[in-house]
Amino acid sequence: AQARICTGPTQTRPLSEEQAFKVLDTILRSVRGELKDEEQVSKAQIGAFFAGMTIRANSFPEETQWSEGERRAMNLFWPLLLRALPPDVIFIADPEGSIMGLGNSVGPQFIGNGTTEMRLVGALREILAGGHLGYEEVQGVLKDVLPLKFEDGKSTGVSESLLSAFLIGQRMNRETDRELKAYCLAFDDELGPAPVADVNSLTHYGEPYDGNTRFFRSTLFVAAVRSCYGESSLLHGVEWMPPKGGVTEEQMLNFMGANTNLSLHQAKKLIEDEEVGFAYLSQREARPSLYESN
Repeated sequence: AQARICTGPTQTRPLSEEQAFKVLDTILRSVRGELKDEEQVSKAQIGAFFAGMTIRANSFPEETQWSEGERRAMNLFWPLLLRALPPDVIFIADPEGSIMGLGNSVGPQFIGNGTTEMRLVGALREILAGGHLGYEEVQGVLKDVLPLKFEDGKSTGVSESLLSAFLIGQRMNRETDRELKAYCLAFDDELGPAPVADVNSLTHYGEPYDGNTRFFRSTLFVAAVRSCYGESSLLHGVEWMPPKGGVTEEQMLNFMGANTNLSLHQAKKLIEDEEVGFAYLSQREARPSLYESN
């Protein structure tokens, strides 16, 4: 369901009534504790799903808004969900109390617990309405909530549902340049200054972050060919990216037996090596805090 609805305003594929019924029934039984551990829906999944539904209802074009089947299923399940869901998820699903038509007051009054969640909730109100945030606002939220756990193992305490709604909501609204800049620069100093490769030019490829399943990943082979002509490349990504779970460069490199755990300095040496000329950096090694949020 997330792979269908948690995507852009032109690519979303509404669920049928049967599909929506199954998803909502699974969520309801999960929050009631009626499912076994391995079958339960995670808080992050629930937050992302309802964020997707809310953004579609509030701002997507007519063809990617709720289908009639989705609306019938929601009309049936919402009174039950309203009694079972925690306040943070009710806020995500109906932030202004206007989508479900039952006069819900939880969403409009919800502010979160503590200053970190309050900032996150404030940003989410804009995102769930289909809006965008400023550079400083995105950076502030990210630095508040990530890493999700401190070195002593304690959690930051922020709701997983709210954080997943924030991240998927930004993606569905198609980040502006200033929002993307904030994501790219939020963790630049996490491991200290990045090393600078001694090459004439360096081309970056970071396609796998969308987890897309529709297209062949050619950038790994492009980088190898370009290196034969003395053109240096840096590939970066993750092993797996929800909700689509597409084939990534890291998966292909692992399959071929390559090392996908390079440090920044090891990657620098490979880029400078005339016999190689390119390297792959996993976000796991380059930006640990950001990787943890995935």
